[in-house]
Amino acid sequence: MILYVLRRLATSLVLVLLVSMITYLLLSTSFNDIVTTLLGGNASAASVQAKKAELGMDRPVIVQYFDWLSHAVRGEFGTSYGTSESVGTAVWNHFTVTLSLVVVALSISVVISVVLGVLAASRGGAVDRLSQGASLFGYLVPNLLIVIGLVYVFAVKLDWLPATGYTPLGESPGRWLASITIPVIGLAVGGIANLSAQIRGTMIGELRKDYVRTLRTRGISTRSIVLRHALRNAAGPALTVLSFEFIAMLGGALIIENVFALPGIGSYSFNSALQGDVPVIMGLSVFGVLFVVGINLVVDVVLGWLNPKARLQ
Repeated sequence: MILYVLRRLATSLVLVLLVSMITYLLLSTSFNDIVTTLLGGNASAASVQAKKAELGMDRPVIVQYFDWLSHAVRGEFGTSYGTSESVGTAVWNHFTVTLSLVVVALSISVVISVVLGVLAASRGGAVDRLSQGASLFGYLVPNLLIVIGLVYVFAVKLDWLPATGYTPLGESPGRWLASITIPVIGLAVGGIANLSAQIRGTMIGELRKDYVRTLRTRGISTRSIVLRHALRNAAGPALTVLSFEFIAMLGGALIIENVFALPGIGSYSFNSALQGDVPVIMGLSVFGVLFVVGINLVVDVVLGWLNPKARLQ
């Protein structure tokens, strides 16, 4: 397992280098437009060239990239063109907002999906139909439509929740919870649909296996079989889907944040792209790749712990 982790880390390093290099090369094709955006549309050619020299954009692109890389490996991603703040600090501050949304939404998705999936597989009947109906609803109804409906009911009509804005957790836990409730529900619906269907299907397959029949003949209670044996064996495939859902929720949060004016990584990325903020875009690219690779690595390690065969493979 240790050798596997080391190989994955080496592969991840190569991936980060490739992504950062390709991103920088693509950005370099629009350096003139970026500088013009920073100076304003009426900037003279001389002003544009002077600004490019100030930012180091007048050097060969490969020299610029390796200069950026030499600082990035030390954790120095430069300063934002728009705000003059440290890119690393800014990315982390905005990412914590996004992460709070995703973690809460994912936690709700996991709890509801496990309950629905396990009950549907073990009891069937009306509970199974309810689980399948919930999955179908999550698949068919767009999350954005659900969010708009919730805003209309709870923010416009009832005035129970804010329609937009964000309150930090440290400032007021109650207002923080109110500000993320509707966005979290919008993110959680799709996760519940996918996870509950996966857990239900995997649990049904596990409960039909020979070892379950053997355990029943030995007098083991159904509850113990379901929770201690079948659910553990079904956790592997569900965990893989969970990792995909986590990454998908991050992508969904990028849209939700712009809709609700939340100061997360989505709105920050959108504004930085519009402004052509090269240091921020590069920092976001590297951070995004590292985060996704890290999530996949953690999932692989947990799968190896759950399934000894996976460790051997």
